[in-house]
Amino acid sequence: MGLRINDVVPNFTAETDQGTFQFHDWIGDGWAILFSHPKDFTPVCTTEFGAVAQLADEWEKRGTKVMGVSVDGVEEHKKWKGDIEKVSGATAGFPIIADEGLEVSKAFDMLPAEAYMPDGRTPADSATVRSVFIIGPDKQLKLSMTYPMTVGRNFAEILRALDALQTTAKHGVATGANWQTSEDVIIPPTVSNEDAKAKFGEFNTVLPYLRTTKLPS
Repeated sequence: MGLRINDVVPNFTAETDQGTFQFHDWIGDGWAILFSHPKDFTPVCTTEFGAVAQLADEWEKRGTKVMGVSVDGVEEHKKWKGDIEKVSGATAGFPIIADEGLEVSKAFDMLPAEAYMPDGRTPADSATVRSVFIIGPDKQLKLSMTYPMTVGRNFAEILRALDALQTTAKHGVATGANWQTSEDVIIPPTVSNEDAKAKFGEFNTVLPYLRTTKLPS
């Protein structure tokens, strides 16, 4: 069975280009994002990890750590970061896991249990290792996305989704399609009108089951 929303994510010890980390300890009491990719020195992923590097201040504002994972080794990661920084013009300060034995890729259900990497591995051998996992302070999976090799990830959407997850967790609300932080939020149907008024004050009833309100300050 694959990893599902609200499952506690696997806890593992992994070697990275910045040393050895125990995953749950590394997450600590904040939010975390695990970005995976099929191989170092691949074009789409170089632009993506450059985007992650450029957003360093945004991750920090949100109390969120980021970590990459690849099926290549530590020395390859260190060399590849030079290309990432050249493309992005930003320092790639986040660690990248050296998942040469595929333990992390299999634990997060990105590869089947019987998968192996042949000698002379290519990106095609690990094409499914291309996902995003957003993890809460409770170590539970809050959101996951998987992309094909040819389509670069939209990091503006990942940042938007992180904002929505943190907002809904803090205030007990929901967010609608394309929601941005300046917009109204949705009151869950499980909250009565009386409780909604006590908690949020005025709200707008669009439909009996769709009520919106200003985000509490």
